Amino acid sequence: MEPALSALGATSGSASMLERAYTEAVERVDDTDETRARILDAAYEQFCRMGIQRSTMEDVARRAAVSRITVYRRFATKDALVEHVVRREFRRYFDQFLVDIERAETVADRVVLGFVSSLRAIRGNPLIGGLIAAEPDLFVSSMTRDGGRTLATVREFVAGQLRREQRAGTVAREVDPDRVAELMVRVSASFLAIPSHLIDLDDDDQVAAVARQFLVPMLRPRG
Repeated sequence: MEPALSALGATSGSASMLERAYTEAVERVDDTDETRARILDAAYEQFCRMGIQRSTMEDVARRAAVSRITVYRRFATKDALVEHVVRREFRRYFDQFLVDIERAETVADRVVLGFVSSLRAIRGNPLIGGLIAAEPDLFVSSMTRDGGRTLATVREFVAGQLRREQRAGTVAREVDPDRVAELMVRVSASFLAIPSHLIDLDDDDQVAAVARQFLVPMLRPRG
């Protein structure tokens, strides 16, 4: 399995890459090591251009204009470098998600915008989207081999947003944030993993219509 995808799930006794990316986004963790940041930038460009398997640590060092030993001092293995590059992309996704939904005026609009922007951001990411498009089976495997921890991480993120809405009075207290978030995340994951022949995922209007018809009603208490 590609290390970038297998690392999405949890390793033994540790948080998954996605969990760490979410924590860093929420806590606004910044990378102050300029050389390390330059290596990550170079690795991202190298992986996007040549693919992960075809790229070496030497390729990354050359693109970053640093020595190979400098790369290894900050990332002991290629797998570690791949994990940090992909984790940073997910952190950027979480950051952008939080920015995007601030533009919406109602909770329904935030759900729709969040759904649309999530699919667009992940599918459109040159590295992560490229991996999903090239190896969709590996993406599905990465979500199932970790006992559901990857999906649970995203669910907790969405549920946290829904609880914030409840505290603001925009979502009824009778709504179960965890169950609603679970369904929302699973719908999103299925669209990412399995191409749709009915809904054009490149058409934001179609994706938004799905969210308004099927996701927004979940915010209403059952009668």
